[in-house]
Amino acid sequence: MYDLRLPSGLFFTLLGLILCLTALAAPHYRAPLTEANVNLYAGAGMLAFGGVMLWLGLRRS
Repeated sequence: MYDLRLPSGLFFTLLGLILCLTALAAPHYRAPLTEANVNLYAGAGMLAFGGVMLWLGLRRS
């Protein structure tokens, strides 16, 4: 059976990294109704989730 933790971990890590870099490079891009940097928070969550998935996938291999 094919293990989906590695590809999904790579996807979420890459997407989280892109969002975090976008949030840090261009902080003036914000959601219209909030002052919070949503890209940074969502990117950090995706990086954490992707890291856990990569760790679980590599631990099993």
